[in-house]
Amino acid sequence: LRPGSVSRQQDPLAGEDGLALASDPVGTLNFLAMVENLQGDSGRGYYLEMLIGTPPQALNILVDTGSSNFAVAGVPDPDVTSYFNTELSSTYKSQGIDVTVKYSQGSWTGVLGTDVITMPKGIDGSYVINIATILESENFFLPGVKWHGILGLAYDALAKPSSSVETFFDSLVRQAKIPNIFSLQMCGAGLPVSGSGTNGGSLILGGIEPSLYKGDIWYTPIKEEWYYQVEILKLEVGGLNLELDCREYNADKAIVDSGTTLLRLPQKVFSAVVQAIARTSLIQEFSSGFWTGSQLACWDKTERPWSLFPKLSIYLRDENASRSFRISILPQLYIQPILGIGENLQCYRFGISSSTNALVIGATVMEGFYVIFDRAQRRVGFAVSPCAEVDGAPVSEIEGPFTTADVASNCVSSVSFHEPVLWIASYALMSLCGIILLVLIVLLLIPPRCQHRYTDNDVVNDESSLVRHRWK
Repeated sequence: LRPGSVSRQQDPLAGEDGLALASDPVGTLNFLAMVENLQGDSGRGYYLEMLIGTPPQALNILVDTGSSNFAVAGVPDPDVTSYFNTELSSTYKSQGIDVTVKYSQGSWTGVLGTDVITMPKGIDGSYVINIATILESENFFLPGVKWHGILGLAYDALAKPSSSVETFFDSLVRQAKIPNIFSLQMCGAGLPVSGSGTNGGSLILGGIEPSLYKGDIWYTPIKEEWYYQVEILKLEVGGLNLELDCREYNADKAIVDSGTTLLRLPQKVFSAVVQAIARTSLIQEFSSGFWTGSQLACWDKTERPWSLFPKLSIYLRDENASRSFRISILPQLYIQPILGIGENLQCYRFGISSSTNALVIGATVMEGFYVIFDRAQRRVGFAVSPCAEVDGAPVSEIEGPFTTADVASNCVSSVSFHEPVLWIASYALMSLCGIILLVLIVLLLIPPRCQHRYTDNDVVNDESSLVRHRWK
């Protein structure tokens, strides 16, 4: 068996006929019942049907591994077809706590509460979950989306307003006594982004479903438990190494995020990838607007433009730190059909974009794989997805092991200033400012007889006083 991989027979959770053993005394989790419980596409996200409250209200919930709050529309919104009416639920309890969550695009503000949920194609039973009802939002619900809320599946470190808010999945693990692992398959490879129909997918809660992957699962360690942060060692375009310092790929983090549409790359990495693709592709001249996402590229519908572009490979550190493996996506995943014009033309977008603060393995890449979020063993697994095929041919690959002798022993910065640390720093700075302000107020209130008697040469005037410049 190759290092860093497990065969289906060795999967400790897998039982016969797609059933996995659970720690739950009731018996087994039926993962086959969860297969194809998602709908959606990479352009508008993949969502799960959920029943909330008593009597149950059916809502579609976006699956997002890049955030940690469970939130649903709580008032009518022009861009959502349904919302959760708390007044109609006899089991809803408001906690009266305001919460605001900001994403890389969009934000919302709401109120925390609790209610019971059930999942028609999930784990049997009802569970009491923290729910934020969204009362105001900006660029969050968009025209054409078919979901009404978001299911944040990352760690409690990202939960708002604080990490004390138990996340949806932590609640399931505690109440249903399922293993602390879930897995995700999104089946939109090669299909039109934001098309009229919906594609399928599967969210398996509590384990791994053998029918959703081919070959072996390769695991990479989770570096920090907030986002699903991993360590990327290098990138190749058309088999050629970009030759960047490996720390560039992890600046300031590299994460696996189903709620991000594209493969997002730090600016320096993005520029290198675009140059390499342009240099390697069979197209001599290409509009810069295509690479930046402002223009589409169109071909005759009889053509398959993917043959003009190279394969893209991402190397991840294996659980054995001296080895790595690579996940590769063919251009069918990053040159994405988005719009048909008339009877003859099909237009495509570039499924890669630049980022200011992270490398994000989003839907562009995840649609090629069955991704396992093994929280119990602090690792993320990748296996080839059977639904990642276009015209009957696979569009994703996993290969390994490879030696890591040619890269640094650690490609991730040892100091990670993520949000909990920033909050601590902010409180410390506010405390310091408060002390300074208190000292200033005390000094201003000291009777004149105790103050230094200035001469005409050392009077501090309004133009140069500390107070003036502090509030300027």
